[in-house]
Amino acid sequence: MKKYLAAFMALAMAATALTGCGGGSEPAADDAAEGYKVAFIARAQSDSFAAWLANEMIAAAEEYDDITLDVFDGQADDAKENAAIENAIANGYDAIIVQPNNGEAQRPYVEQIVANGIVAITTNSRIEDIEGASSVDADPYKQAQVNAELALEQVPENGRVVVINGPSGNFHADERRVAWQEVFFDARPDVTILAEDFANWNKDEAMALMEDWTVAYGDIDAVISTNDNMAAGALEVVKGNDMYADLLVYGVDGTAEACLLIEEGLMTATCLQSAIDLAALNLDTVHKLLTGEETQIDTDIAEVLITKENASEYVEMYRERGQI
Repeated sequence: MKKYLAAFMALAMAATALTGCGGGSEPAADDAAEGYKVAFIARAQSDSFAAWLANEMIAAAEEYDDITLDVFDGQADDAKENAAIENAIANGYDAIIVQPNNGEAQRPYVEQIVANGIVAITTNSRIEDIEGASSVDADPYKQAQVNAELALEQVPENGRVVVINGPSGNFHADERRVAWQEVFFDARPDVTILAEDFANWNKDEAMALMEDWTVAYGDIDAVISTNDNMAAGALEVVKGNDMYADLLVYGVDGTAEACLLIEEGLMTATCLQSAIDLAALNLDTVHKLLTGEETQIDTDIAEVLITKENASEYVEMYRERGQI
């Protein structure tokens, strides 16, 4: 019978975890016969991409008869996510996959996973340089690069832009901003950054910033956002306003919402960070590590630019998966 269970666990339930720590790096024979227990500590179900990834992790786990997957919600809170990691360690999971809220805040807790002889994987985004931990991710620099190269051609001369960043210190947020600087801003000194701030992947925070910026600066040619959720928030503020009919808006993730906005001509481009591919690669990776086929894996999914020309393909993909 398939050893599969996927649930969004409330942190209060996680707090009832059994005391003690996980077994050694190789599961006991009885555990192997029964299957492997895997915990996925999701960043936040309020984040559209994180929610998509959690759903795809559940779907991907169904392909493995010997894996039981439990999903815990970190609620975009370092303390809650760290507590969930500690509880997963105490509950004796064979592997723990962590989607960090803030990589450096989760680093010592992932190190605890390794120290307890439990398979550790960081994903979306990886935490670099943890000895004994594996990682499954995408290349955030390349994700922003494909957008920035397109913007070189699209942003008008002497363009006025605003920049919405993800959390400071987050590997993906920081690397995407570096790519925009090196590929776009350094090549286009004529472009003026009117304002730049952090919205922490959050749509509401991005809306608040955009509301202030439209009042303060009026004409804006482009919104450069380091994820789709924040880009959608910025667009919500100017929806129906003819002054921003030609506004260029760039994001990353390729969420269903972003693909619909691009198809409608409201958003300019995004880079697909496929949660489908990321989840499948995570489950393949954790299975190889648990069965001893591999001892260390660090791998990335590919990046795909989505524009008006191909957005309908991805909208159809989401429809087929029941997400639209």
